[in-house]
Amino acid sequence: MTTLSDFQAEALTGGEVDLADYEGKVVLVVNTASQCGLTPQFEGLEQLYRDLAPEGLVVLGFPSDSFNQELDEAEAIADACERNYGVSFPMFAKVAVNGSDTHPVFQWLKEEKKGLLGGAVKWNFTKFLIGRDGTVIERFAPTTTPEQLRGDVEQALAA
Repeated sequence: MTTLSDFQAEALTGGEVDLADYEGKVVLVVNTASQCGLTPQFEGLEQLYRDLAPEGLVVLGFPSDSFNQELDEAEAIADACERNYGVSFPMFAKVAVNGSDTHPVFQWLKEEKKGLLGGAVKWNFTKFLIGRDGTVIERFAPTTTPEQLRGDVEQALAA
């Protein structure tokens, strides 16, 4: 069975990250964009991360330009996230979430939990909740705010 631990991704600051580093954690994977109407969700994601990290939550942000709303340079993305929203959770290099060049993590996530558009990611800020065992628990729509999924995250942390 494939789990999150089977993948690697490039950190926003460079260098490969083995996602097995998050084994035993509850993980919220989010495809992000710094120039989207939903970008203020960074604030709620950061609050969720700060509140629940001591219990084992990690939020992983994957910037994506699949919807043409992300900055070009990694430094600009990092600066916008940190300056505007105080993001301190791990951010990764820009990835594709749809199409032939979809990052393997998102290929797997979309296979595990299909959305309204079948396997496609509908929009920025689609969220995938992954349990401590590395399997996908749930997929949340872009408009589902971090505050709205807090109960699901807390339930996963308690499991």
